Amino acid sequence: MTDPQTFDYRQRTEYGQNWTAMLGDSVERLRELDDNSIDLSVYSPPFADLYTYTDSERDLGNSRDWGQFFAHYRYIIRDVLRVTKPGRLTCVHTSDIPAMASRDGYIGVRDFPGEVIRAYEAEGWVFTGRAFVQKNPQAQAIRVKSKALLFVQLRKDSADSRPALIDQVIIFKKPGDNAVPVTPVAHGEMDNETWIEWAHGIWLGIQETDTLQYSVARGEDDEKHICPLQLGTIERCIKLYSNPGETVLTPFGGIGSEGYMAVKLGRRAALCELKPEYFDVLVKNMQAIEAQTNMPDLFTWAAEQQAELAP
Repeated sequence: MTDPQTFDYRQRTEYGQNWTAMLGDSVERLRELDDNSIDLSVYSPPFADLYTYTDSERDLGNSRDWGQFFAHYRYIIRDVLRVTKPGRLTCVHTSDIPAMASRDGYIGVRDFPGEVIRAYEAEGWVFTGRAFVQKNPQAQAIRVKSKALLFVQLRKDSADSRPALIDQVIIFKKPGDNAVPVTPVAHGEMDNETWIEWAHGIWLGIQETDTLQYSVARGEDDEKHICPLQLGTIERCIKLYSNPGETVLTPFGGIGSEGYMAVKLGRRAALCELKPEYFDVLVKNMQAIEAQTNMPDLFTWAAEQQAELAP
């Protein structure tokens, strides 16, 4: 683990009309939220020790091993349960993790989603299902430089080939009765045909490049999040498991993808992010989507202008 003194830890809170963004350690900032105040949470936690996002000891990605990672992660799992309303859900984006000879002593795949499920169940969540998100194996082979996906390995010795590692959205429910039914059909956000497609459990049609860094104009000095979650994945979670006007939480805010989609879809957003560079971009993105959603369309604007000119 790196020296915590090299990381400039700060706390700050920014507000918008329909969002609150908290800079700081989620373990600390989540304590500021009231019990049973969140309708849904959607997020992508660090994948154990696969990536390091900062040099802070507060960064879950700065763990020595999986045991240390989950010992720290449990505090967040527990607090998200506390703030979630009874009968409501949390959607956790995960994936299997490559095992590397240099780190793990062998080449293979580690079952990170399985460990996530066991950790959530141990803290009181009920595992209710998961959706798999289709991935492009050729793009993954290029991005992560995986020999197991290459054509040359298929021809050399296919015993060392394997399918692409696909994203998983794991869904957990807080025990108790849901006081306000979630009704996406009544709100015009879902129909039978769409449900048939999504209920298959393998979500097709989500573009891997459909992330916030591609959708929002960026300055040259903006920090790039290593792996922002696809907006299409977030959209499905929010439409399926929350009503318009409700509050969506992400304890790993990154550059604001989940909060961005929450506000875009007529919800409120609560976000936590540890890294100041990511947080600054997050705030810009939240301000941008708020300005966009508050902007009247051309016909509304024309009607308002006519009303002002009327005698």
